Amino acid sequence: MILSKHGHACVRIEDGGRALVIDPGTFSDPAALAGAGAVLVTHEHDDHLDVAALAAARAADPSLTVHAHPALAAGLARTLGGDVRAVAPGDVFGAAGFDVTAVGGEHAEIVDGLPGCPNIGFVVEGVYHPGDALFIPDAEVGTLLVPASGPWLKTGEAVLFLRDVSPDRAFPIHDAGLSGIGMDNIDGWLEEEAAVYTRIPDGGSVEF
Repeated sequence: MILSKHGHACVRIEDGGRALVIDPGTFSDPAALAGAGAVLVTHEHDDHLDVAALAAARAADPSLTVHAHPALAAGLARTLGGDVRAVAPGDVFGAAGFDVTAVGGEHAEIVDGLPGCPNIGFVVEGVYHPGDALFIPDAEVGTLLVPASGPWLKTGEAVLFLRDVSPDRAFPIHDAGLSGIGMDNIDGWLEEEAAVYTRIPDGGSVEF
């Protein structure tokens, strides 16, 4: 399996000719979508969903499927047309040939109950992308994409999340708001909590 990072929270998973993308947002490279068979969207915020880039990808390949929580899927279906599928926590489904489980359900709170929107994490054949939440899934997680920064997150929470999930390997995401110094700092905390912890540079890949 090849895991590529395309900026902030956007990753692409490829294996045996299959390819899907999770959370192609406005902070990520639209090239991540080229040739993908499916897109999984954790929630509605722009840093996780670039509607214009998704529309361009759908125009280039009308067979591209999009998967999101029901309220978001309804709006995307009106905007994009084509195959937009609503998924809810607990659903197990296929996307671009991968087996996917949807988990979680709520965005982490920033303050005063905000943002108060749905958030679905996705476990893709052992690779877990939580979106903007720290939900601990029942599904087996071999690879964790651990959020590193955000207005809803503090470092200690990321550390405890990594401990609780206890994956074989972990890679940080959700890091566009960090400087180089900030990235080094969070890496110093997180690399102590996983047998394998590596920062994938934007545009870079790992294979496992």
